[in-house]
Amino acid sequence: MRPHDYDTDVAIIGYGPSGVAAANALGTLGINAIAFERERDIYSRARAVTINDWTMRLFQQVGLDERVKADMDPTLALRWITYDGTELLHLPFPPGQLGHATSYAIYQPTMEQTLRDGAARFGYKIRVEYGAEVTDVAQDADGVTVTVRDLATGESSTVRARYALACHGGEAATRERLGVNLVGDTLDVRWVVVDGKVKRWWPNRHILTFWSDKERPVVDIALGRDNHRWEIPLKPGETDADFATHEDLWPLLESLGVSRDDIDIHGHAFYSHHVRSAESWRVGERVFLLGDAAHLMPPWAGSGMQSGIRDAFNIAWKLAGVLGGSLPTSILDSYEAERRPNVDFYTEVSIQLGRIIKQELTEEEQAALAAQSEELPPLLWPPSYVAGWFTGAATPDSAVGKMIPQPRAATVNGIIGRLDDLLGNGFVVLGDNVDPTTVLSAEDKAGWDAIGARYLAVRAADQGTKGPDEIVDIDGALIGWLRERGARVVVVRPDRFVVAADPTGLSVPA
Repeated sequence: MRPHDYDTDVAIIGYGPSGVAAANALGTLGINAIAFERERDIYSRARAVTINDWTMRLFQQVGLDERVKADMDPTLALRWITYDGTELLHLPFPPGQLGHATSYAIYQPTMEQTLRDGAARFGYKIRVEYGAEVTDVAQDADGVTVTVRDLATGESSTVRARYALACHGGEAATRERLGVNLVGDTLDVRWVVVDGKVKRWWPNRHILTFWSDKERPVVDIALGRDNHRWEIPLKPGETDADFATHEDLWPLLESLGVSRDDIDIHGHAFYSHHVRSAESWRVGERVFLLGDAAHLMPPWAGSGMQSGIRDAFNIAWKLAGVLGGSLPTSILDSYEAERRPNVDFYTEVSIQLGRIIKQELTEEEQAALAAQSEELPPLLWPPSYVAGWFTGAATPDSAVGKMIPQPRAATVNGIIGRLDDLLGNGFVVLGDNVDPTTVLSAEDKAGWDAIGARYLAVRAADQGTKGPDEIVDIDGALIGWLRERGARVVVVRPDRFVVAADPTGLSVPA
């Protein structure tokens, strides 16, 4: 095979949440991919426990949001309580602004199966080879050669791709082959994770609960369907062997008011928490690290798996633009520039939530937390990027770098739906009650034309429409959002983040 002959556009190494998310995103955008996964079956234990409206909006982009919701339940509130029943903080989740509920309780194995079924929609464009171990990844100026060993036969073969996505999780062998170091710490506390099947309802089971305690803080959370999860730290001197059987676990659950009449324990496992990040999320020019292969964080913010899924969607539309010739290869530099600070943000949120749960706050910090109890906590802040592929600075007050809300909207001929479903998967230039082409300079419009952007005037529901290139903001949420940020015209990327706004310039980013 000559170096410039390719078997596929993208090789996906690992087919966990990040890998299968990448497969769906690439397939939706018409990109060919081959995924390699050692295990033939999905890991049977739930690891992640929640997703929010940002992640659900990504599933909407690939047409799977309603299918995954069928096995999920909206999370209505979050609380911190002590073992004596004192409620330290109660936080109702606000209505979602992104077209979905703010948060959902999930059962990860079921969700992953739905995502795998979704990727299978694309037929030959998205191939998956199970029982396949990647033994080498070599890249050159033109592409990536992946060497794969069939675990059933022991035979090796090579696959040639233009790019590769390393979604191998925490697997050390693949990371070492890529020459990547994970920098950071592994926390010294061991945790036992207990999963149960619900037999009967107990008080406030549906509220995501953190049992705050210096010695035995616990995460207590309803998962999707009829599953429930507890994450419990071992005390100094305790080991995995002390909780080897389900019978050993009952004293821990009974201390939380849960009895054998309430649940059946169906599994438990032990974990250590990590705060680590790869030195670089891009290896050479053509290999990118996603999810746990790039970053590991404690579970308190429920953002570890979600960050990997967001990595996948971020790199997918950029690769699609590069492979299709509408975007320069330099846009791939923005993957880590955008995603690393965002992951760092959620990692810090997770660390601080852990300090609250473990009652490690000083008196001053506790007072500050109480004073902020009426404010939206950082965990629920709207999605934003602080740097990346944008025109102008992504400042706190500007539209640039922010994800636009998703209200109900209507086409000029009266079709009503969610905004994203009516916008399509490409770039869109939106004008607040104005045809955006009348605001753009000829040079700026030519730049967005080359990328294939649409141009739409956004009208309020009490206005009429005149031409085909208009859309109606039924709820008024999008128009209100633009006016709060002083923007009359914005350019929205395929991931629904604003790349340019008229106050700071409407050109294509350099």
